[in-house]
Amino acid sequence: MGPSSPTSSCSSSYSSPFTSPEFSSLPVMSLREKIVEKVLENRVTLIVGETGCGKSSQVPQFLLAENMEPILCTQPRRFAVVAVAKMVAKGRNCELGGEVGYHIGHSKHLSERSKIVFKTAGVLLDEMRDRGLNALKYKVTELLGVDHGMTSELSSLRYCSGPSPSMANAEIKPEVHKLIHDLVLHIHKNESDIEKSILVFLPTYYALEQQWHLMKPLSSFFKVHILHSSVDTEQALMAMKICKSHRKVILATNIAESSVTIPKVAYVIDSCRSLQVFWDVNRKIDSAELVWVSKSQAEQRRGRTGRTCDGQVYRLVTKSFFGTLEDHECPAILRLSLRLQVLLISCAESKAISDPKGMKALDPPYPEVVGDALDLLDHKRALQKISPRGRYEPTFYGRLLASFSLSFDASVLVLKFGEIGMLREGILLGILMDTQPLPILHPFGDDALFAEYTGCYFGGDGNTRLLTGRKEMVIMGNLCAFQFWQHVFKDKQRLDHLQQVLKFDETKVTASLLPKIEEEWCSLHYLVQSSLHHVSELYEDILNAVHRFRPKFLGTSNGLPTYYDPYEFEHTCLLNCDPPRDMDPLAADNEHLGPSFEAKKCVAVPFVAPNQFQSNNVAEKLASIIKEIRVQYVEDVSGNQDKAVNGSETPGEAPLCVYFINGSCNRGTGCPFSHSLQAKRPACKFFYSLQGCRNGDSCIFSHDLGQPVLPSSSFTCLPEDGVANAASLLRLFPTSSDGSILLLDDTDMHFSANLACLYDPSRIISTTCLSDSAICDTSLAGIRILWGLCHSLKTVISEAGDNPIPWKEVKCVLWYPSLESYSENLESQKTLMQNFFEHLAIRMLADALYDTRVIITMNNIKFAQLQVEKLARDSFFFLSESFPFDEMSFGELSDTVNTKRPMLVSRAISYVFDLHPPTDFQFGDYAAVLHRCLRDN
Repeated sequence: MGPSSPTSSCSSSYSSPFTSPEFSSLPVMSLREKIVEKVLENRVTLIVGETGCGKSSQVPQFLLAENMEPILCTQPRRFAVVAVAKMVAKGRNCELGGEVGYHIGHSKHLSERSKIVFKTAGVLLDEMRDRGLNALKYKVTELLGVDHGMTSELSSLRYCSGPSPSMANAEIKPEVHKLIHDLVLHIHKNESDIEKSILVFLPTYYALEQQWHLMKPLSSFFKVHILHSSVDTEQALMAMKICKSHRKVILATNIAESSVTIPKVAYVIDSCRSLQVFWDVNRKIDSAELVWVSKSQAEQRRGRTGRTCDGQVYRLVTKSFFGTLEDHECPAILRLSLRLQVLLISCAESKAISDPKGMKALDPPYPEVVGDALDLLDHKRALQKISPRGRYEPTFYGRLLASFSLSFDASVLVLKFGEIGMLREGILLGILMDTQPLPILHPFGDDALFAEYTGCYFGGDGNTRLLTGRKEMVIMGNLCAFQFWQHVFKDKQRLDHLQQVLKFDETKVTASLLPKIEEEWCSLHYLVQSSLHHVSELYEDILNAVHRFRPKFLGTSNGLPTYYDPYEFEHTCLLNCDPPRDMDPLAADNEHLGPSFEAKKCVAVPFVAPNQFQSNNVAEKLASIIKEIRVQYVEDVSGNQDKAVNGSETPGEAPLCVYFINGSCNRGTGCPFSHSLQAKRPACKFFYSLQGCRNGDSCIFSHDLGQPVLPSSSFTCLPEDGVANAASLLRLFPTSSDGSILLLDDTDMHFSANLACLYDPSRIISTTCLSDSAICDTSLAGIRILWGLCHSLKTVISEAGDNPIPWKEVKCVLWYPSLESYSENLESQKTLMQNFFEHLAIRMLADALYDTRVIITMNNIKFAQLQVEKLARDSFFFLSESFPFDEMSFGELSDTVNTKRPMLVSRAISYVFDLHPPTDFQFGDYAAVLHRCLRDN
């Protein structure tokens, strides 16, 4: 049945996907009428079927054919969402993002015309938290969660290290990797169809690396693909392509376990191991361990083959071993700490689901785990108890934490950085704690090369004293890499764009070439383009969440990035062409495996020298804040923290000899360290890192801080007081007689009239679209009014002879954007704001008006919706401070925004921006170019 809408994105040659030979043989096809009938008759229909039967791809289309639209289908993983959405769109001969769309993380490919929408379960849960049941605005919601074997017991001991899961370590020995390698060769030798591929399930990134190294010498026979969360989604999707020249081998973790059909997978080799995340009581962090899979997981993996061709599965355990596996794996809700989940539930809009103690789930969490999470959140002041019966409600701090799409610890880190005046750096660090893949390229299987790339941005001088953990070093390296991209590439792009604003015919041409130019630049500097964009998008989302809530520290938070220190920073690419090498087909088809045969690279290293971008200062703060976060897990909830913070060290006492503890000290009484068990133990450098100490209470080193730090329980993130004072704005106006303020677009002149009551009217210049006969108001006497300026922004960049504004006199620009004429068209409103900053930047850069302040007053919710801080940043304006606007003194704003969400602020705010000119060391005399463009305009 074809689509009925004349605006559908499907082509006119569309035919029913149900008649396609690719799908007609799927088991679900024979049950089409019955499935539709049951869905029509029942509010909830449970469809149980083997993996590969067509539940994900066909059932939504059955329902669409019966006009039950729109339809939402959830998948457990991003890779599955994109892969299934693309497959369905292709089957329906539709453009992805039209009739069929998807939403993962911050990437949306859908429209108002989308009838089938695929999302990750996490995206749907976020929407339900914010909008309650209104998020389920769909006619149908489909929620999806989801043998050759060894025979001898000797094999069980050799490859499984024991006769049963309870007696066997799940570690993968070298013998297992060798067995997999031999199986791949055996299959290749005996399977004549080169298009039939092999899918290998391994538990960890390290195991993938080990297997890949064994396959690398055979690259002339095999094309190897990697499926892992650290691999970019577009790169991972390359595994979906059928290869006709080499045997395709896919090395995957459980990311490929469900929901995805990889064409022509004829063989599955299952190691029967998995990496399971759990809450580590000793280390007080989410940790991971190797475990044996359950039978249901093994069946899921078996279902990856035989879907588009005949299939076989090889399980690397004996039949008796397999028979003793658990039937089902332990649900994640029973393994994790639930801190974030309890907080998110507590912040839910619907009271029906906002009590975590009444959490409804197929496998309800243990009450003591929920209680521990509540106690921790109460101690952290993210929740507060409001009734003797134990009912909790989120505090302002808790709601702000829950508004970030980050892990709990990353969200806490963001706000701690905000409290010390480094909000923007904190947001980036929090994102980088959670992000995969990271901006710096990690060549698969080559950690040494990754360390070299990271050292080009941070720590390359060998100075690692500020950070003890490897993860912290990687995060700092990626922070500097992101800032390097912003400063060198993006600032150049921003300058070019300002010039193109004055050359309208060239803009579209350059914009179309930019992605390819950026891709090549990133490759030269060992960066992953898609990751940089993902970090940027997430950064704006979190920053705008902060603007919506307006915590107290936001008013004085300076938005000037640390990458502008020093101003003299410059980078000139020095390209090196490597000599020709034998082309490695493996690397050629898998870009994420590293630039093993790329011809060019920039050798002007380090890209970021030591302590540029204030990196040492940021690293020091990062180490200190991570310590504070770690303290929250070792301090006594009752508040007895003195021992944990201050320790019990006696002044002048030598620290304990760690060799003495192990019985290996041979210095006797000549040892400079103490042999008394009461002596202070040396500090454990891992305990207060992100990884934590894996030895827990058995560690021979001290888990005391040694020096006092700010107790985590004393950290309080408070809301802005909201008191508006006219003096906050007036103090920013020029005080000397040769300075004036420029008020742009004062349509009815009421802001000008109110300003004149509090400030010298002779130093106020106002522009308006009204004629000089439209208003007769004595309160406007003395103000220099530029009447009839219907296009004041164009006036800003007009030639000096035609420009009525005395720019050399202007020391402060005021603008109260009138957005009501655009109704709710956010894109038009955003364009207006963008044009304002672009035109003003061109004028101020060209005329070197660097000391002129720009103050925009608007509703803070609208400020966040339009991403005004980003628009300003793209034109080199940086937010220096913000404060409530005194509408009683200066006049009311027209752009009010109503909000019903608790503790979300909606008020008029004055935002103060300073122009920070990009360095001429890096970009030359751009001001002269802009001045010439203005003159020729």
